[in-house]
Amino acid sequence: MEFIKAKLDGVYVIEPKPKADARGYFARTFCKEELLAHGIEFDIKQANQSFTKKKGTIRGMHFQREPKAEAKIIQCLEGAVYDVAVDVRPDSATFGRWISEELSKENGKMLYIPKGFAHGFQTLSNNCRMQYFMSEVYSPQHSAGIRWNDSLFGIKWPLKPTIISKKDEKWPLMQGYLL
Repeated sequence: MEFIKAKLDGVYVIEPKPKADARGYFARTFCKEELLAHGIEFDIKQANQSFTKKKGTIRGMHFQREPKAEAKIIQCLEGAVYDVAVDVRPDSATFGRWISEELSKENGKMLYIPKGFAHGFQTLSNNCRMQYFMSEVYSPQHSAGIRWNDSLFGIKWPLKPTIISKKDEKWPLMQGYLL
């Protein structure tokens, strides 16, 4: 696996290095030792998948509050998504900044998002299946989010949104967390 530092501290693009032959390929998608070699302490406590039917759908922007804050490793198994991570750590030098990466079945890239970041994505194709490795179990009482179109962040989504859940539409603006 190749680890590429993103513009925000602690975020990495991870590119598996498949070994191919006549049968197809084999690729490592998780290795605790390789993560530790890059300063990432990550124990998988939960693994999730999502399936999104329609191109242009936005899921996010989600995170969990302490003491159940979570880091994530995300990969697109089918289709393609515009994946976004936003630094929501108020004391961070990069607070409010965001990065995006196209994750797709074809490129096989993964995104490591540390604790203190909101995460979401927009589907770039129909029938997208995502896989998430989580460092913490889901905790409804610690579940939080910010609005996908919060002007504080100015995320530039590539497509006109087609579907957004009622829950994601109602997340507060980040200013509500800072007061």
